[in-house]
Amino acid sequence: MPIRRLAEHVINQIAAGEVVERPASVAKEVIENAIDAGATRIDVRIEGGGIDLLEVLDDGGGMPAHELPLAVAPHATSKVDSAEDLQHIATMGFRGEALASIGSVARLEIRSRIASDDSGSMIVVDHGAVEEVQPVACPTGTRVTMRGLFARVPARRRFLKRPQAETSRVRRVVRDLAVANPEVAFRLVSQERTMLDLPATNQRGRFIAAMGSELTDELLEVDQEREGIRVLGLVGSPATARPTSAHQVICLNGRPLIDRSIRHAIKEAYRGLIESSRHPTVALLLEVPPDRVDVNVHPAKTEVRFRDDRLVYSIVRRGIEAALAKADLTPAMRPTGGDGPWAPPAERALFGPRDRTSTQSKSSPSTQRFDVPAARAAMGTGTQAPEYPVEVIEAAQPVVQIHQTFLVTQDAEGLLIIDQHALHERVMFEKLMDRLDAGPLPSQRLLMPEMVEASSEAIEAVDSIGPLIERLGFDLTAAGPDVVAVHAVPSLLTERRVSIGGFVSDLLERAGELGSMTDTETAAREVLDMMACKAAIKAGDALTHREMADLVSMRERVERSSNCPHGRPTTLRLSIDELERRFGRR
Repeated sequence: MPIRRLAEHVINQIAAGEVVERPASVAKEVIENAIDAGATRIDVRIEGGGIDLLEVLDDGGGMPAHELPLAVAPHATSKVDSAEDLQHIATMGFRGEALASIGSVARLEIRSRIASDDSGSMIVVDHGAVEEVQPVACPTGTRVTMRGLFARVPARRRFLKRPQAETSRVRRVVRDLAVANPEVAFRLVSQERTMLDLPATNQRGRFIAAMGSELTDELLEVDQEREGIRVLGLVGSPATARPTSAHQVICLNGRPLIDRSIRHAIKEAYRGLIESSRHPTVALLLEVPPDRVDVNVHPAKTEVRFRDDRLVYSIVRRGIEAALAKADLTPAMRPTGGDGPWAPPAERALFGPRDRTSTQSKSSPSTQRFDVPAARAAMGTGTQAPEYPVEVIEAAQPVVQIHQTFLVTQDAEGLLIIDQHALHERVMFEKLMDRLDAGPLPSQRLLMPEMVEASSEAIEAVDSIGPLIERLGFDLTAAGPDVVAVHAVPSLLTERRVSIGGFVSDLLERAGELGSMTDTETAAREVLDMMACKAAIKAGDALTHREMADLVSMRERVERSSNCPHGRPTTLRLSIDELERRFGRR
């Protein structure tokens, strides 16, 4: 077959396949152009999920009539002049192919006017056919209207989802761009219903508006800077974790970003605070000098390449970890079953024919509320007893074990309910981490090697994690095609009477997964997590008063004691305010 040059409209449709995947892709490209044009307000209107209609109206600088044909021509742009400019990209769009690509697969209409002109201009591109520029009345700025996406490309249209799903994608694109550009007001209307209405504000205000104002009390500020790279934003407490990553917004220099490395850094920062199947709520803004990031990697500009990706990874992870370390992550317990204290029906008799308190004067002493703060103050102002030097006793607060599973105690803010296994697991994990930082874990050699059956794949994987398991105190050797001999194990396992065979069997099952981890520290944490879980106190174990007191006192000494290494909460707090409300004291 002879080589031949492709027709212009075929070239544009191929480009459209890279840039225009669905209505959300169109919304992203056009909104980015509006931001580059200096818009302070952007209105988006869609019908049929954006398939039937997608319109973007901005109040930016606009375009003069003679530039409209160039705007819809492939690879025509005002943002890049030379190859050197690609090393310092500071605009949202720069490829110059978006409008040409959109016009090749839909009917595209552009109306635009610059402030110095008395009237505007309009150009129409109908599935690749460019019409003449016409004068038209319009305000300063640009209105881009797309109708019938893929109407003449049925093969592409079949890949689109239902209108509800496409609407959700458009909404997310608008939300992410709004988070990245808080100084611009955004509005999204679908089928005459307003889905987003975000006035111009500051970064924190936009973060909260996008993530949900109901999460305000659960959001922690992140602000970390190193070597000219800065990350700032808000991250949710572990209690706000969601089943999907839909509530994560990552922006780079005003551009929404998809980056697996950064998402992994976020996940690692929350390791041990949330369950592995859940995703934290995060809105982060990265500020990186343009010459230290390559944004010309993906046609849709959703992926980038950092010159020092390890540094960016470290800044994101450390910044989130620092924010979490400063916060009290103990979740508040909010019982359901009514908004106020229990009250009897009006006709029910209380100590007589009828409850007379409702008919008494509000000023009557019998109806005055008990002044809890005043009572507390009075209790604290009594005559102080002489001070004598006494030995400090750990966990002076009373502790009670419930159903041999939970510990109940108190702190300054209310009642604490503790899962004894989860808390002890966290304590053991942190102690093991501290020991590992100081050197290899103490090891206990067995009098006789214990034989553990394993698959040939697991035995082969042992070699890949050999240095790791030696560092953790294990001595394992292959004793046959499907048997591993255990010569030594970490002392903790023997001290806590953990089944050696069962633990090593579980370890071998995960050997392949651990060996594939590029970060040895992450692999070590995984094994320590397993050890802590096996060695920790179990639900159903009866504890002495001394053991309960020691465990509660450890809660204040270890990091991230609010959650076990798997992310489950160790402690719930029932506040004094909630107790008083439930008992009708407020």
